[in-house]
Amino acid sequence: MKTLLGIILFGMTIGCGYAQTEPSHEWKVTLKVVDDTGQPVAGAEVLVNYLSTHFSGITDTNGVFTASHVDQSVQLAFQVQKLGYYSYQTQYLLGFKYDTEKWHPTVTTILKRVSKPIAMYAKQNLQMVFPEYNKAIGYDLEIGDWVAPYGKGINADLFFTEAHPSPQSGYIISVSFPNIGDGIQEFTVPDAEKGSALRSEQKAPADGYQSTASQTETTNPKRNFYFRVHTKLDENGNVVSARYGKIYGDLAQFTYYYNPTPNDRSIEFDPKQSLLHSRFKVYAP
Repeated sequence: MKTLLGIILFGMTIGCGYAQTEPSHEWKVTLKVVDDTGQPVAGAEVLVNYLSTHFSGITDTNGVFTASHVDQSVQLAFQVQKLGYYSYQTQYLLGFKYDTEKWHPTVTTILKRVSKPIAMYAKQNLQMVFPEYNKAIGYDLEIGDWVAPYGKGINADLFFTEAHPSPQSGYIISVSFPNIGDGIQEFTVPDAEKGSALRSEQKAPADGYQSTASQTETTNPKRNFYFRVHTKLDENGNVVSARYGKIYGDLAQFTYYYNPTPNDRSIEFDPKQSLLHSRFKVYAP
């Protein structure tokens, strides 16, 4: 088993071993691994962790791997990887002694293919700090900062606003854009893909963008967005040129990825080719 697959996140390992007072029971997990077209992935390396130990092996020709044991586990952790695909990791709650229907699960995981990771501007904003309230302020994606006079940015690729309608209402953060045709759209990660190292699709959508988006002070790190900027339209409203990117997280704290090449909708980030040398390193695609 390769080193990457053998490294288990500390929280996942601890979470798989907290049921020391549970009676022993037999569990059996069937892991079905498919690619992003629904085809079985044979030969994928699988690691199933429980009670600080593990089973390992590879999927068969049908993309299936099975593991079973008799112990006190109430939670399992999985890691799956194969060369040419994005790795996958997740957890499954077996439940306690009365949750017997959960002890023999079939779990489907999707390994997304690695297409062509590219150099992108990527930055992690741990907490957006607005220099002024109730005003749309430009943000430069290539510089990774507010535009002057609030920061070192030069071009306003998009605008953020933190509005405070009243002292009792909290805040509303919104994003808007300078060009007709620019926009943003939220996307949801399917359950079977939530453990993938690549949260988005390999390419941003060609259309479906809205001119603005907003959120209240309730943060939701599971939100994700695609965006389109620097859009140029012809006389019929068709896109002639545009640049694309994605946002992982909500509008208060997020990581963005920006492809500066016009008309290239690829948003598959290569962490080794970051164009923005930020102190907030981005390691995920």
